[in-house]
Amino acid sequence: MAKDKQIFYCKECGNEFSKWLGQCPSCKAWNSFVEEKVTKTRTNKLVTASDRPKATSIKNVSSSEESRISTDISELDRVLGGGIVKGSLVLVGGDPGIGKSTLLLEMCRNLVKGDTKVLYVSGEESMSQIKSRAVRLGIDSGSVMEERLMLLSDNDMDNIENQIDSLEAEVVVIDSIQTIEAPNVEAAPGTISQVREVTARLLQIAKQKEAAVFIVGHVTKEGTVAGPRTLEHMVDCVLYFEGDDSGGFRLLRANKNRFGSTNEIGVFNMTDSGLEEVVNPSEFFLNGRPENSSGSAVVCIVEGTRAMLVELQALCTDSSFSMPRRTSVGLDYNRVNLLTAVLEKRGGISMTGCDCYVNVAGGLKINDPSTDLGIICAIYSSFRDKAIDSKTVIIGEIGLAGEIRGVRNISQRIKEAAKLGYTKAIVPKSNAKPEIEKLGVEIQYVSNISEALHTI
Repeated sequence: MAKDKQIFYCKECGNEFSKWLGQCPSCKAWNSFVEEKVTKTRTNKLVTASDRPKATSIKNVSSSEESRISTDISELDRVLGGGIVKGSLVLVGGDPGIGKSTLLLEMCRNLVKGDTKVLYVSGEESMSQIKSRAVRLGIDSGSVMEERLMLLSDNDMDNIENQIDSLEAEVVVIDSIQTIEAPNVEAAPGTISQVREVTARLLQIAKQKEAAVFIVGHVTKEGTVAGPRTLEHMVDCVLYFEGDDSGGFRLLRANKNRFGSTNEIGVFNMTDSGLEEVVNPSEFFLNGRPENSSGSAVVCIVEGTRAMLVELQALCTDSSFSMPRRTSVGLDYNRVNLLTAVLEKRGGISMTGCDCYVNVAGGLKINDPSTDLGIICAIYSSFRDKAIDSKTVIIGEIGLAGEIRGVRNISQRIKEAAKLGYTKAIVPKSNAKPEIEKLGVEIQYVSNISEALHTI
């Protein structure tokens, strides 16, 4: 007979202990322990002893490129590293209502067009609700598509596994992992023990049956996937879907990817008929930019293999407080304060009586240091009420001595600016290359912020 057991789990690292502790001895996190009552019963093994793999010499193991399935969504394929890898386990996280289920359902729509058997499992919605959303996305057109796209509304892991076996599904979507329950673990769905057990079984299914499994995970208020952090270690790829609730654009980032780069991002636009790919993000983020307005500067950032032009806005006003305010949206607050101090010290500008607000237009969040020079130029432009030429792109990283350091992928950035019709670029002197001067853009080299401020 199964025996109940009280276990304390660490939410950060997933380690279990017999008693509650204020600080986890493994990961040193404070107040991260959760108490759970766990009852495990014996069940039949998924495979027999004769079917289990045996150790093999490395010289007898053949290596080849991963077999991939295209989703026909270029932005999703880009983030995945070129498509879905057979036998992979992918975790998709994001805020509620951000569009995770919509993206995966659109992916399923495209996969069944390419003769791929897909099983969509939902523990949150009924099959009629899924069908209603599918109709809105235009999925139910054609009998062949309907036969290849199978729906299941259940939260029992045993039944889900049986359905995967009987249907021989090549791609499986689990929405969401927090609603699925393994019968051999007597704990509520969504608890740490249940999430870990269900994920382990899905991982075994993916590797043994060469089926690509996508699992949707809810996120906490800190923005991380709910459940133990070991969940992210178990999967092959972790995707985060993020965006501004007030805006239509969405960003898909890979925080972990065993089959591709983690620097790539996918850009989508949420519409009434679902998600649309943004093929040209630069044009999307610069849409509606004011002409000849002070405090506006265009910079070029690089995300993975993609260069994008983004507008930075700054506003300097007289302060009515004893301590002037410094506010930034979409940029690191401490970085903006640091650059403001460099501008005051090295640029000879006194901002002690000014409030300064810096914003990334479009709601994008930027961590690229190549935007440093653009931030300073935007602040200076607003402070002097002097507009920067609307066809100028500004690129460069700034040090505390006021020097402008070189950035990577300068040729790619200049090509992106030339493609959108920009005629002038302010770049670091250390990035001087003959090839970038042949791209049809006037290059202005600068070595410190004093030179840069005199060029705008």
